[in-house]
Amino acid sequence: MKKILITFLALGVLASCEFDKGFEEMNVNPNSAAQVGVATKITKLQTDISGSRYENWRNSLIYSSTIVQHHAENNWWAGDTYNRNDDWSFAQWNQAYGGMVKGVQDIIAQLESEGDSGTHMGMARIMRVFIFHRVTDLYGDCPYSEAGKGYISGILTPKYDAQQDIYMDMLKELEEAVAQISGDGALGGADVIFGGSAAKWKAFGNSMMLRLAMRLTAADAATAQAWAVKAIGAGTMTSNDHIASVKHGDGSSGRKNGHGEVFDVDQGSRISTSFMSRMNGDPRKTRLFMRAGDKNQDAANLIGMKNGLKNDPYTDLDGNAIPAAGDTTVYAMAATELQSITAPMVFQTYAEVEFLKAEAAIRGWISTSDKDHYEAGVTAAMKMLEGIYGTAPIADADITAFLAGDGAYKAGGSVAERWEQVMDQYFIATYLNEYEAYANWRRSGFPNITATRHPNSYTNGQFMVRMIYPTAESGSNAENYAAAVANQGADSYTTPLWSDK
Repeated sequence: MKKILITFLALGVLASCEFDKGFEEMNVNPNSAAQVGVATKITKLQTDISGSRYENWRNSLIYSSTIVQHHAENNWWAGDTYNRNDDWSFAQWNQAYGGMVKGVQDIIAQLESEGDSGTHMGMARIMRVFIFHRVTDLYGDCPYSEAGKGYISGILTPKYDAQQDIYMDMLKELEEAVAQISGDGALGGADVIFGGSAAKWKAFGNSMMLRLAMRLTAADAATAQAWAVKAIGAGTMTSNDHIASVKHGDGSSGRKNGHGEVFDVDQGSRISTSFMSRMNGDPRKTRLFMRAGDKNQDAANLIGMKNGLKNDPYTDLDGNAIPAAGDTTVYAMAATELQSITAPMVFQTYAEVEFLKAEAAIRGWISTSDKDHYEAGVTAAMKMLEGIYGTAPIADADITAFLAGDGAYKAGGSVAERWEQVMDQYFIATYLNEYEAYANWRRSGFPNITATRHPNSYTNGQFMVRMIYPTAESGSNAENYAAAVANQGADSYTTPLWSDK
């Protein structure tokens, strides 16, 4: 009897253990989602960084691309005539702080809780820098050190950090992030930028360090030099295989190219005369552009449209009639391959890196040849069009001919002449990477473009050199907004940023 009782009690204990095991699972709130894996979050973040139609239309194309004169538009694209549109100006800010900043802070917090301080953390920190450098390059002072921490630290009204401080921290972050990357990690295809390649992430981190360092040439040349030399020494991109971009599909997965979505619904933009004038003898001309009316890509049929045109009647501001009585179909626009929703969204290219190295060499910061870097940049920029967009290839012989002819480097020219030539090529190579083209033009002054003189200009004909803060900030974060304005200057399209002074 005693034996039977002991057996019964043992079974009861086992049953109780099994019951307890199941009890925890049974009592999970079905309405409370479990923690999503880091890999899934990173895929979404990278897609968000690529951008949607919303901000790519407004801040990238409508403002940045027309202000820097890649595009011209004679109807309603506000950047062409320097007009104010609050919703368009706020777009990148709203997208960044509404999702991207929260997303990357969440990933970093999760990695910290999981004890992952290696490769994945390094990648996350590089993405964080990329997000914030776009924001500060458009707006200047902005929430940075306290941003995206509302759910973590309860900070609902984050302070605005000075752009100078943001840049110093971003450079430090990149150096530390690259050092954390020690292997490919486990992301694989979840990383839609580099497929989990540690080597490519390290090269991207160092290349972005070079970009941000050169952004400081006007504001703090000594700091720019120190970080540029450090970035180059650490190892930047070495081929087009290192290009940082988000790959897009046919839209079935939701990953459409934001520019492609814009072109799909808005065919109004044209290539600026300013841009076209820099394409003489350039074989990319017949790859980048097509005539709007019939998609003809013969070089002789590709002409640019002036920025700042009056649309009633169709004349320029000197009263000269537009060709074909205002028929804008005679002007060039982006080629079909560049307009595709399946095109990748490019963040940084090897060509860009080579042009920045050429500038560093011109400044005497590195001992390598500025001519060699220039020619490597031009070659990479021409070759990447086939690899990225699927355009017709450009033959090696055509590249060689260009570098010996219209694109020949002014090796014996002055520092200013060589710098302008390098920056003009940078301008061409960053077509459709409009945030970068806009920021680099402001800090360098190249390309040398003339402001439009449209009578309806909100800025009285002055270039727009930043975007204005969302009006909600002056109410919901009033104290910090006021401090930013006091530090940076008036919340105006014409107030230069610290990095551009």
